[in-house]
Amino acid sequence: MYLEAPPPLMGENRMVFRSLDWAAFQQIRQLLAERTHARFTYDTGVLEITMPLEGHERLARLIELFIRILVVELGLKMKSMGSTTLARADLLKSAEPDNGYYIQNYALVADHEVDLAVDPPPDLVVEVDITHTDIQKNALYASLGVPEFWRFNGREWTILQLVEGRYEECDCSPTFPLVAKADLYGFLQTAIADEVTAELDFRQWVRAQTQA
Repeated sequence: MYLEAPPPLMGENRMVFRSLDWAAFQQIRQLLAERTHARFTYDTGVLEITMPLEGHERLARLIELFIRILVVELGLKMKSMGSTTLARADLLKSAEPDNGYYIQNYALVADHEVDLAVDPPPDLVVEVDITHTDIQKNALYASLGVPEFWRFNGREWTILQLVEGRYEECDCSPTFPLVAKADLYGFLQTAIADEVTAELDFRQWVRAQTQA
């Protein structure tokens, strides 16, 4: 099943630079981050600079709402990382996802600023990629050790679980086994027309499922 609404023609503007060492990447990022709202993804010499457009941002925020409803209604704890930079200089990899969350490992990071040199990566990372990306993001986040990775291209939701260093596609989320792909598609379909109704309806549905 897919989201019924057709995807926007453009979700992001992207620029790609190749053969950049880590120091050059850091210089470019520092220079541009002060002047733009761009996001920077770096993987072993390849730098992709992304400027999210409205279609991208709306879907990312709606998926964030979907996750927050689940966390609240299921009585879980969560630390939201948003698009905080996930950088590992030792791996020559850095990413700024749409959303990152600590849920299972919430207690390990709740009281301090995350340092990936000593702290685990987020339990769940979400990326909306409507237009083509030159970065192999599955490999990137697998290298960073992210246990669960959601990708959404405007129509299709892919759930990936890290197994022995590589991602395997799942039918439902390991973090939220209560929901299936159809539930996100239905939520987004409603939310595109009416976000408040979508939230109220989904909260009611989650409560009904947990009380059954």
